[in-house]
Amino acid sequence: MPTTRIANAHWEGSLMEGQGTVSLDSSGLGTYDVTWAARSAEPNGKTSPEELIAAAHSTCFSMALSHALAGAGTPPEKVDTKAEVDFQPGKGITEIRLTVRATVPGLDEDGFKAQAEQAKQNCPVSQALAGTTITLDAALA
Repeated sequence: MPTTRIANAHWEGSLMEGQGTVSLDSSGLGTYDVTWAARSAEPNGKTSPEELIAAAHSTCFSMALSHALAGAGTPPEKVDTKAEVDFQPGKGITEIRLTVRATVPGLDEDGFKAQAEQAKQNCPVSQALAGTTITLDAALA
């Protein structure tokens, strides 16, 4: 059975001078301010679509990798993933860089890198973002 998650955005004014909010409604975790300046320059305490994508991608990838490792008989002790999403005004999202470090007893570096590449391909968020270049730096901690 599929699940649905809901977020809502509210925007007032023009792109450059306006401002808005995004609320995470399914979880009720909060409402966050957004502005063009936070997206195209410095965040200054506000979020952006790219930061939200980075959060989703790093979480999804960590879950996919953890599942794949456990399925291969080498469950991880920990998986830490950073996602960096590049946004260039006028061009859009140009690249996503995943960096993962993990502690996986019983698995060598080559085996880990192979599992990480497979998880990148199988992660639903990676699949949704397939039109963007996604790179992976994977190593055991």
